Amino acid sequence: MEEKFVTVGKYKIRYLEVGQTDPNLILLHGLGGYAERWLALMPFLNKKYHIFAPDLIGYGQSDKPSVDYTPELFVKFVFDFMDALGIKKTSMIGTSLGGQIVAECAALQNPIIEKIIMISPAGIMKKSTPALDAYTMAALYPTQESAKTAYHMMVGPNKPVSDTSIERFVNNMSRPNAKMVFLSTLLGLKNAPDITEKLGKIKIPTLLIWGKEDKLIPFEYSEKFASSINNCILVPMEGCGHSAYVEEPERLSKIIIDFLSK
Repeated sequence: MEEKFVTVGKYKIRYLEVGQTDPNLILLHGLGGYAERWLALMPFLNKKYHIFAPDLIGYGQSDKPSVDYTPELFVKFVFDFMDALGIKKTSMIGTSLGGQIVAECAALQNPIIEKIIMISPAGIMKKSTPALDAYTMAALYPTQESAKTAYHMMVGPNKPVSDTSIERFVNNMSRPNAKMVFLSTLLGLKNAPDITEKLGKIKIPTLLIWGKEDKLIPFEYSEKFASSINNCILVPMEGCGHSAYVEEPERLSKIIIDFLSK
């Protein structure tokens, strides 16, 4: 795996790249996330796919311009990122915020995108939850204790949370402008139009994965999300919370490979 940087528009964007074999696969992290959130999943996928995992604009070690972090901004960023790397065809996986971005990209019906997979995506839920409140507090007041509390609320029952994940989150949220980006993204999601109409425009094969024990964006939202997309496959992840790619990467990888191979 290589850490790389690319200029997207006028901004310096960091990403992780691994695998040399086509087809391409882009991984988009969630709110407050960073590319390393996918590290547990990558070893199960990199022999079959050429993987690109960016720090979204405003997140991780990517530039954090003072702009409005709306879904439209992230969608434009994704297409500009693919253009900067010369990616002509790819499938995409997104979690939480990244899942909504993937859905909105697919709704544009651009032939670059072949298949999409969403893991507990944002977009349907408009109210907060105790887990989201705790996560927001951890982002605004990033300490080991606040981050550990939030992360334990996000995962499934009796699932461990690594000290490394907590440390990376605290370090990233302590970077200049990181809190501004987080709050701007939250406001952008809250004020965005209902996503249901856009979901109906998705025509490519779609897989929706949702942790049955998700406390951040509860499983109850999965049915409306799935039913809004034509021919969407919904796979519940028993025993998983909001981050199946960290909690059960091997089990998740089998579901992903099965879907992408068809």
